[in-house]
Amino acid sequence: MGSMDVNRDGRSWRIGTAGDVAWIAGRTTHGHSVTTAIPPVFDAYATFHPPDGIGFAAHERAVVAELAAHTPDQPWWLGYLETGLHDVVFPLAPRLRLYWDWPYVLVEAGPEQALGWRTGHMRGDGSLPDLIFPADHSWLVSALWDDLWTDVGGAADLITALQRNPLVNARPVGPDEDALPPGLVRD
Repeated sequence: MGSMDVNRDGRSWRIGTAGDVAWIAGRTTHGHSVTTAIPPVFDAYATFHPPDGIGFAAHERAVVAELAAHTPDQPWWLGYLETGLHDVVFPLAPRLRLYWDWPYVLVEAGPEQALGWRTGHMRGDGSLPDLIFPADHSWLVSALWDDLWTDVGGAADLITALQRNPLVNARPVGPDEDALPPGLVRD
């Protein structure tokens, strides 16, 4: 199936296809490591979640600001996992299948839309999509269905910047380490 466009905010947005996530599909591992969500193709990895006392909005703005600061001007892909309980932003758009055959709506947009299109997701009251990556695939942010944290892979300088930002609460992990952040538990 080819790509299609949908309208929102007075403009047209491209809906992604399986070809747009082919670089991820089938390249993740099973288990508890960060490579369950992020293919083992990056220089560095981390997990993040809002630190105690910091709201989702401030946390997510800080995450997106760091990602944008480390990304040349280009479109971002935003993926919204259909859980039946959370907004996929474009409810009539076709789904693509990723990870364990989970349905996602994938939209080509940017940082502003990542912060503003959705309200509430499975990790809380934030707006971030469940999957985000730039057109050049230089990093990937992915939150799996049953995780309370988000995984990221990218260049070492991006991971360092995320770690240094106190609003992000990133913890570097090796590709074979358990991705579970200290203080959180698995369901």
